[in-house]
Amino acid sequence: MRDRGQALVFGLLIAAMTGLSAHGESAAGNWPAWRGPMANGVAPQGNPPVTWSESKHIKWKVDVRSSGDSTPIVWGKKIFIQTAVATRDEGELKDESTPQGGFTQTPTVPYRFNVLCLNRETGAVLWERTVREESPHEGHHPTNGLASFSPVTDGAYVWANFGSRGLHCFDLDGVHQWSADLMRMETFSAFGEGSSPALVGDAVIVVADHEGVSKIFAFDKRSGELLWEKERDEQSTWATPLAVEVGGAFQVVTSGITFIRSYDVKTGDTVWQCSGLTSGCVASPVSGFGKVYCATGHKGYALLAIELGHTGDLTDSSAVAWRLNRGTPYVPSPLLYGDKIYLLQRTQAILSCYRAKNGEPVFEGQKLEGMKNVYASPVGAAGRIYISDREGTTTVVRLSETFEVMAVNSLDDEFDTSPVIAGDELYLRGKSHLYCIARP
Repeated sequence: MRDRGQALVFGLLIAAMTGLSAHGESAAGNWPAWRGPMANGVAPQGNPPVTWSESKHIKWKVDVRSSGDSTPIVWGKKIFIQTAVATRDEGELKDESTPQGGFTQTPTVPYRFNVLCLNRETGAVLWERTVREESPHEGHHPTNGLASFSPVTDGAYVWANFGSRGLHCFDLDGVHQWSADLMRMETFSAFGEGSSPALVGDAVIVVADHEGVSKIFAFDKRSGELLWEKERDEQSTWATPLAVEVGGAFQVVTSGITFIRSYDVKTGDTVWQCSGLTSGCVASPVSGFGKVYCATGHKGYALLAIELGHTGDLTDSSAVAWRLNRGTPYVPSPLLYGDKIYLLQRTQAILSCYRAKNGEPVFEGQKLEGMKNVYASPVGAAGRIYISDREGTTTVVRLSETFEVMAVNSLDDEFDTSPVIAGDELYLRGKSHLYCIARP
C-alpha cells in the first residue's frame, strides 16, 4: 500500500501540473518529461520486456544520428526528441584545450536546432521543425553534444529548451506557438548545455547556470510571456529543476554548487536554500516521503535528503533528514522507486540502494558485471530497474530487498541517454539509432 500511496500522491501532483490531454490521456501512461510521469524515473503503468537483442523483441530501429543526447519523451502515439544537425560535413573535429584546463570539440559549420516528432508505432518521422540555424558560439565535451536537453509536454503542447538558442513551444502537430530568447551561455570548460525545462502548473521553468550571470526563468506555458526571472549565484550546472507541492502550493527545487534552492513558482522568491553539494551538478533531484533528494559525485560524494515545508537557510539544520558521503552519482540521476532510492557511483556501473525515509542501506557497492561507464539514469517499471551503459549494455535488476540481476542485454549501439518506458514499450536512444523494444 505504501508504494501505491506514493504513486497516488505523485499522480495527483502530475495531474495538477499537466492535467489531461485533449484526448483524455493521463501523464501516468506516458513519459512526458525527462524523468518520466512522476519525475522520479518510474513508469507506474509500464511493463516492458526483460530480455532483448538485435534479433529479439526489437519492434523497430531507426537512424537518429545527430549532435545531441536528448532523451526522448512519449505522449500518445508520438515521440519527441531534440536534435542539432550540421548543415554540411565538418570533417574531423579538433579537441581544443580551454582556459579552465579542460577540452572541447569546436563546431566549424552552422547547425540546425530541431524538434523532431516520430510515429510511436513505426519510428517514422511525422514532422521536424528547425527553431534556429546558426554556428554555435562554443564547443562541447566530446561525450556531450549540442542538443542534450529533453522536451516536456502536457499532452497538448510540447516545449523544447535549447539554452543559448532559446525556448520554443509547438502543438503536438508541429504548429509553432511561441519562442522566447534566453541568454548566451558560456559553460565550464565549454562542456555544453543540457538542463531540461520543468512544467509546473501554467509555468515552464528553465535554469540557465553558466560561467557568467546565471538565472532561472518562468514563462507562461501558453503565451510565452516572461512571468519572472531571478539571478542565481551559481557556476555551470546541468541538473533539471524539480516541481514539488508543499502545503497546496508549488515550488521548484534546483541543485547547485553554492546552494540547493527551492523557489515559489508564482513569484520566483527563494523559499529555502541549503548548501552541501560538491561541484558538477548534473544529476537531477527526486522527491518523495516529504523530502527532496539532491546528489553530486564529481569531486567528492554528496547526497542530501531535505525535508520539505521549511523556510530560510537549512544548511546543517535538522531539516536535512539524512545525508551520504559515499557512492553518489555524477551524471546519472537517482531513481526513487517504492520506498528505496537507487544510486550509481559517479559514472561507474556500481549500484547502491537505500531506504528513502532514513538512508538505511539495503545494499551498497554492487558491481554490474559486463557494464562499464554509465551516463544514463536508471528507470523503473513492473518491479524492475533498467540501467544502460555507454557500450550498449542494459542490465535489469529486480526491485527487492537484495541485489538480484534478472538479465543483461546488449545492442549494437552506445547509450548516453536514459531509457524511456511507456506502457509495454522500452525506448533506447543510442548514438546511431533509436530502438523500440517490445514483445510481439
